[in-house]
Amino acid sequence: MPLRSYKPTSPGLRGMTRSTFEEITTDQPYKPLLEPQKRGSGRNNAGRLTVRHRGGGEKTHYRRIDFKRDKFGVPARVATVEYDPNRSARIGLLHYRDGEKRYMLLPHGVKVGDVVVSGPEAEARVGNALPIANIPLGSTIHNIELVAGRGGQIVRSAGVSAQLLAKEGDYAQVRLPSGEVRRVSIKCMATVGQVGNLDHENQNLGKAGRSRHMGRRPEVRGVVMNPRDHPHGGGEGKSPTGMPPKTPWGKPAMGYRTRRGKTTSQAIVRSRHRK
Repeated sequence: MPLRSYKPTSPGLRGMTRSTFEEITTDQPYKPLLEPQKRGSGRNNAGRLTVRHRGGGEKTHYRRIDFKRDKFGVPARVATVEYDPNRSARIGLLHYRDGEKRYMLLPHGVKVGDVVVSGPEAEARVGNALPIANIPLGSTIHNIELVAGRGGQIVRSAGVSAQLLAKEGDYAQVRLPSGEVRRVSIKCMATVGQVGNLDHENQNLGKAGRSRHMGRRPEVRGVVMNPRDHPHGGGEGKSPTGMPPKTPWGKPAMGYRTRRGKTTSQAIVRSRHRK
């Protein structure tokens, strides 16, 4: 999955890189697994803006991904490798032996024609999904469940992976891509291997238009605003912040803890903030 660059015939093309998409085998998604997708534009269920700088972008259909991998003991062949506009990873269409078809996140090294299987009896090799209890220590895993049966919730982006460090009683310790070590039930499912599309993080958008295509609207620095619009605003010419960094609403912007998930925080063995 290498990247291609362009001749600098315009400022936008100078430095722009994008995937060659050479691993993609079809541009026609499997229609029964598509869903229409309404644009949220950063708004919550009450229609209020809760995330700024979102809106516009290309129309997309949602691909239903099988994050649960709960079709145990039935081998499936990877039929196609496809682009998914909703995520950074590539997806693969699985043709199960009983005729069912599902999408899965495509691990690095899995290609068309490979056979994968899930379940407690599955072999711990790349692409197979099985309970953490049955995965050897030191293995690289992704698409990890936090609650057994809910489906994979973490380690799903392009190029990321976690490492299984230890098992003790009903829990295992997993090192996440952020460096955080947390406890996960050994009953939870995980997929062996690393998520594919490793070069995604090396892409250079090159121009503002590509951000707009992705649904990202412009973001203005607070230091160039007026004082009534942002705590960093005002002053003559280029002026320093003059205070610890703040949000537009006056809250500390760096180092201020806003996480309130006591239930999930109890599972953290080693914080990602500790050096």
